[in-house]
Amino acid sequence: MKLFSTIKKEKEYWLVDQVKQPVVSERDYEETFQELLREWDHKEVDYLSLLMDETFEVWLLKKGFHKVSVIVEYTVDLHTIHMQISDISTMILADSEMTDETFAHLYEQCRSGSANKNNLFTIEQIMESFELELGPDWRSHCMIFQREGESVGIGIPHIEPDTLEEGRLFYFGMLPKWRGKGVGTVCHQHSLEALKGFGATYYVGSTDASNAGMIRIFENNGCVLRDRKGVYRIDRPRTV
Repeated sequence: MKLFSTIKKEKEYWLVDQVKQPVVSERDYEETFQELLREWDHKEVDYLSLLMDETFEVWLLKKGFHKVSVIVEYTVDLHTIHMQISDISTMILADSEMTDETFAHLYEQCRSGSANKNNLFTIEQIMESFELELGPDWRSHCMIFQREGESVGIGIPHIEPDTLEEGRLFYFGMLPKWRGKGVGTVCHQHSLEALKGFGATYYVGSTDASNAGMIRIFENNGCVLRDRKGVYRIDRPRTV
């Protein structure tokens, strides 16, 4: 039974997410994670970022983790999603003339001033991670939302690894000038429609618990709260 999912970048980072199972005890989670932590330490990876239930917080802090933030997860049955009529259009990066460099700049603009506190990566690291996590056709996942030819935001829908029907967004964000103007809900709908095209039957999205704008978008599109987890991090001590 899988208790944690892990994304590994050799020597740089591990991203670990607790997989909540109804019949697994806290002790089993602690023992499994302790083994994972020993492996991380043995392989001398720079840092480990962990999503885990806050009931483990005291235990994690004693092990040298510090708390970064709290995230909330929302979910919706994609069969209930219906696009509303709007003037928002979409452009797929793979089908456009936009360069990777321009897309990277757009991504950087979308995450500037975000309410999300868990910004782990530089834009260079994010661009490197696309092929690692989404595969060689990652450009086909990248959507640019536009209004009258002007970019307003981006979404990157994909199927969660090791599943066939769980839709996720690698990233979703609006340019600062378009936040709070009601277009985010429609852009999110476009992302959910794309997930249906990939074969997803349900969607799981997460954001920082303090990100009221994104939570409002979730709720506007019928998503309901599924879970809440703490974000914890431990770094390898620097040697002089």
